[in-house]
Amino acid sequence: MTKPPSSHRRHTLTGSRIRERRTVMGLKQTALAEAVGISASYLNLIEHNRRRIGGKLLVDLAKRLEVEPAALSEGADATLFDALQGAAAETPASFGPMPETDRIDEIAGRFPGWTGLIAAQHKRIAGLEGLVDGLHDRLSHDPVLAEAMHEVLSTVAAIRSTADILVREPDIEPQWRARFHRNLHEEAERLSTRATAMLAHFEDQGRRKGTPSTPQETVEALFDAADHHFPTIEAGGVAAIPTLLADAPGMEDEATRVLANQLLQGYAHDAARLPVRPFLEAAIAAEFAPEPLLPMAGGDVALILRRLATLPRSSGAPALGLAVCDAAGALLFRRRINAFSIPRFGAGCPLWPLYHALSRPMVPETAILDLPNGAQFQAWAICQPIAPVGFGTEPVMRATMLLKPLDDELQRDAQPVGPGCAVCPRAECGARRAASLVS
Repeated sequence: MTKPPSSHRRHTLTGSRIRERRTVMGLKQTALAEAVGISASYLNLIEHNRRRIGGKLLVDLAKRLEVEPAALSEGADATLFDALQGAAAETPASFGPMPETDRIDEIAGRFPGWTGLIAAQHKRIAGLEGLVDGLHDRLSHDPVLAEAMHEVLSTVAAIRSTADILVREPDIEPQWRARFHRNLHEEAERLSTRATAMLAHFEDQGRRKGTPSTPQETVEALFDAADHHFPTIEAGGVAAIPTLLADAPGMEDEATRVLANQLLQGYAHDAARLPVRPFLEAAIAAEFAPEPLLPMAGGDVALILRRLATLPRSSGAPALGLAVCDAAGALLFRRRINAFSIPRFGAGCPLWPLYHALSRPMVPETAILDLPNGAQFQAWAICQPIAPVGFGTEPVMRATMLLKPLDDELQRDAQPVGPGCAVCPRAECGARRAASLVS
């Protein structure tokens, strides 16, 4: 059964917040009831959430309890409430007793400083995780950095080799010693030049103040800013794309504009095949599970997965993640989701169903994934050709994976996975292909 929205659950806790505030102020139930002109028994029903209140009575109670009425009816600030819920959802199972999410309002009311600190730290941790992902991508895929590091390491090896000869061989003839000294000088100058160039490269990146530096990053920023839902394309189809791109930042670069147009064309094609209004109604009825929706797409599983990831959050759709890779395993597109790190380029964890689907084309897969941080996700994946296949032509295959966070009890049969070998702490994983940078 679908859980009621958080705003509704918070409203039903008005009585609990009244009781908590009264207790903090040291007021007896009888005294508070007399102050607002109601019976103690009626106040007792209110405090146990058996009577809903509003209007003048809520205002009178808030005045006597020295708080704003919204503090009683809505509780913790929505941003703080959502941040604390997010922090609780990402708590590792090994942490111990799980946080009591049904008492967030109570905790926020009694300890606003501590709850604010927890929310701020959760935001900072999420930012640092994103920074680690970005640095991992940069170390793996920045061509300037890769070339520079290769030359720096080669130069350092040459200097070390020459210095080792000079130390180990004290009786070298003068002309050879002079040659080795000259080599050391030349290699040191080369090292200095390359290091200066690397510094200039990073300073140039810094002056961009976070502006995406590649077409992929710019286009990803475009989709993220729209939360992967484009109402103008949903309504107007491909005809809306030129206007959208004309108003989007960073589209001056030809390669960026071509890539953005390509991805938006695909979005428009999907929207035409599955119009958002009837699909959203069916998705809500199916509780956003792909399986019951397959008949709407004629069995096109990848289409269902992509459309679920584009539903507007304002409609009640849950936070969903999406990853698409080609037959070589290179990630082509992603919709990020909290607690599940999907690298911008390259490959993620080899144990993801996304990659397993490549070995079983046209066979839908589903699995529950367990991350090192204790978060669990339901995953659906499929590998399909991206266009109809004719006689004498090889199909171009592409795998798609949809991710949905699990809020219920942890599943024991979940598949342990990671965010990618370089940033995964699972030391005993048999699929590891590279040493972890965080172990």
